[in-house]
Amino acid sequence: MRSSRTVLVMALLGMALSGCGGTGIGPGAAEEPDPAQIVDGWTSCAKEAPRAGEMIMETSPPAAREPKAGRIDSTFTPVAAVICGREIRPGPNGGQEQIATERRAEQIAPLVTALRLPSQQAGGNVACTLDMVIPPWLALVDDRGRWLRPHIPTDSCGKPRVEVIAALAGPQWITVDTRAIRQVESPAAEAAGCAQQWTDMVWVETRSGRPGSVTSRAAGPLRLCVYEVPASIQGGDKPAGEFVYGGPLPAERQAGVLRALSNRRAVVDCATPASRFAVLRPLDGGGPEQYVELDECLRFLVAPPSGGAQLGQGDAALAALLGPV
Repeated sequence: MRSSRTVLVMALLGMALSGCGGTGIGPGAAEEPDPAQIVDGWTSCAKEAPRAGEMIMETSPPAAREPKAGRIDSTFTPVAAVICGREIRPGPNGGQEQIATERRAEQIAPLVTALRLPSQQAGGNVACTLDMVIPPWLALVDDRGRWLRPHIPTDSCGKPRVEVIAALAGPQWITVDTRAIRQVESPAAEAAGCAQQWTDMVWVETRSGRPGSVTSRAAGPLRLCVYEVPASIQGGDKPAGEFVYGGPLPAERQAGVLRALSNRRAVVDCATPASRFAVLRPLDGGGPEQYVELDECLRFLVAPPSGGAQLGQGDAALAALLGPV
């Protein structure tokens, strides 16, 4: 079992563990970075680093210019460290929300020592794990309120040196601020047992090729999850729908749904994206997933766990059976 300190460090670093690899890199001394830019008057993460911890996409608007990270100048004496980041937590009324956090620590001498270490040079035949470690958005503050973003020295695998990771676990980090950013999972989606977002796989599979004819379908109790695709992304490569309603499919409807999904009707030649679609999944987690367009082409797709998507043709009666539960 991981200690609370280890869990906190993993949260601060944005650490995702994923096995081992064979990246060929090795030890040595890397080029020393330039001095960090010193800024007057630390205020808060909300002002100085409003997007810290955000996953930046190519379509994201540019962030405000941040001070250049670099070496800690010998004339700068830090007295506190601040980490700005994002986390997922339970929402006040259920579901999950993303929050921005600001944490502060003042017993930071070991951390500053570790941050002054040089980075190791890549090269050689050192085997590296494939853990993805995202350095935290870290600021050091001096007794005059000035602050800088220190360069985080890396090991020969390009990850924060173990001395830095150990030093981050040392001080007592105090959470001084949190603010809600967005809802990740609504209470309704959580109660229904459905994900907040799901991809319209009927559209994806028919765009990438012609799936085969239906030869299998789910049996046993099913969970229904219905999603609505925003008009702005309908017809895209992977249109993601937002949860609308769902829950275990009532037994009196399920028999009719399974009969409709076993028909041998010819698939209509149609290329209009649906605005709503349903996902049917076995409550026990086994068996194929089934996707049904609830308007426009009204096709359905059976996706067995072993692969090989199968396309069929539904109708308005099937869509009606998949109304709110």
